[in-house]
Amino acid sequence: MDQILNKVGSYWLGKKANKQLDSVGDDINSLSTSIEGGTKWLVNKIKGKMQKPLPELLKEFGLPVGIFPRDATNYEFNEQTRKLTVFIPSVCEVGYKDSSVLRFTTTVTGFLEKGKLADVEGVKTKVMIWVKVTSISADSSKVHFTAGMKKTRSRDAYEVLRDGVEIDKF
Repeated sequence: MDQILNKVGSYWLGKKANKQLDSVGDDINSLSTSIEGGTKWLVNKIKGKMQKPLPELLKEFGLPVGIFPRDATNYEFNEQTRKLTVFIPSVCEVGYKDSSVLRFTTTVTGFLEKGKLADVEGVKTKVMIWVKVTSISADSSKVHFTAGMKKTRSRDAYEVLRDGVEIDKF
């Protein structure tokens, strides 16, 4: 009788363990198939830490939600160093309602502070010629782009998400 119970118990435990392993495998497969922004997203998902949408992060730091193209949804943000890396599917330009234009590479980096994105890499603006943007700051009514000189624009032009138009080169 003990042998029968041992076999039944082993069989039952084996089935239960296989079911749990299959469940973990399915979770990993569903995570890996839904990755769009790279491995950082997967690591945060496994840690149980969901990444907020980019516009929400920008709003939290006092920046207009539309300074990046609409399809720039994937990013990495290091909370300790405050380094932000934004991934954009292709090199593009975005035109804003105040007639300004920003040009983006596929990876834009900078350091987020309250009301400011400093040490920016990967963004240009047109001031007679294309000039590298090094800093973007904002207050309640204006956005200030530092590109050799400081260029101030109306904040409401950057409060709406806009599509980027793909271009050949940065």
